[in-house]
Amino acid sequence: MIKQHELTGTNGSDIKFHNLRAVLLALLQQKTISRVRLARLTGLSNTTITHLVNELLAEGIIEEIGAEESPTAPTVGRPPTALRLIPTARYAVGVHFGVGSVRVAVTDLLAQPLLTLSLEHPLERPAEEVLEDTLALVRSAIAESGIRPTALVGVGVGASGLVDLERGVNLFAPNLGWRDVPLRDWFADALGVPVWVDNNVRAMALAESMFGQEDHRTEALAFVYARIGVGAGLVVNGKLYHGSVAGAGEIGHTTLLGTGGEPCRCGNVGCLETLFSEPVIVRCAQALAEQAPDGLLAMTLREGQGPLIERVFAAAEQGDSATRAMLAERAHYMGIALANLVNVLNPDLIVLGGLFVQGRRWLMPAAEATMRARAFAGLGERVRLEITQFGPNVGVIGAAALALNSFFYQAT
Repeated sequence: MIKQHELTGTNGSDIKFHNLRAVLLALLQQKTISRVRLARLTGLSNTTITHLVNELLAEGIIEEIGAEESPTAPTVGRPPTALRLIPTARYAVGVHFGVGSVRVAVTDLLAQPLLTLSLEHPLERPAEEVLEDTLALVRSAIAESGIRPTALVGVGVGASGLVDLERGVNLFAPNLGWRDVPLRDWFADALGVPVWVDNNVRAMALAESMFGQEDHRTEALAFVYARIGVGAGLVVNGKLYHGSVAGAGEIGHTTLLGTGGEPCRCGNVGCLETLFSEPVIVRCAQALAEQAPDGLLAMTLREGQGPLIERVFAAAEQGDSATRAMLAERAHYMGIALANLVNVLNPDLIVLGGLFVQGRRWLMPAAEATMRARAFAGLGERVRLEITQFGPNVGVIGAAALALNSFFYQAT
């Protein structure tokens, strides 16, 4: 969790800017809070709090909601007035680029989606054409949501792979075949609003830290997303960790097999993504089905509904022992990667998304058992391992969090 005093300004013209963000962050984290507690929590003077609160009230960003309920003992005399953010005072747009798909959402200040739209695209389609369609989708989402243009704080874009944060350029997305795609300028020039771009899984980690459950606001949180690829995002004291060239978190391309591994799209061999990902699980399931063409798995793959990965999980749900064993074997490799993550980063909490949302029952036990057994000196026993509560919307909520974080809550 970000410590309030770290956001308060100390010199020059930044003072009001930082102090205002400290107040907004406190309102986000505390839900309801009085002026007195705001001053105590932020370390700001009562006079400063009064001025900032009056400004936020005048702009319609916060509201008074009656007397504050004391979190401890009852107060003497008239109880202080409670304040809270007005979620619909401002909005953000989140754009999540997945592999072969794009999701767009308009959210309120608390990152709650008003609506979401999506589109699918062939992987061989040029990036420029995908961006044209995405821009049209963003405009449709803004129009359909009915929000005032002046209430839009900006657009957050979650990109696959490596991102140049200063320029907002998607440097390399191996699962899309994209190189040097200028995402920020593309959307900013077309929409005329601020745009923030970061790796999509780091954006998801930020969403969990800012808008997840109360106990997700820890000193160190890691978010791991596995679907077509595998990535991780780390939030330390409320701030995203990027690494020296914004390459932190590419655990999908850590080498798990030193020799004899399958080639990865990144150009290496033996990467985690070649051992645990949606395409790998589907291929393993198809190989099993070929061995037993009249079995439950083969029949489910042939006749079931929905994407192939959902049919694989359906066969496991229906009791196919070979499918369950295969899923546990694949999850074992993810457990090794999680143990490595624990050993290197030592997070308080790891949140899992993507495949783990759908296949929790069949993937989580093996992954968790391996992580706890393989992590150094009992570190695996101390970390909490959970599934994201945002479900399939975690990508667009994360992207929107980039805009909300930059506009309101993150010190510069």
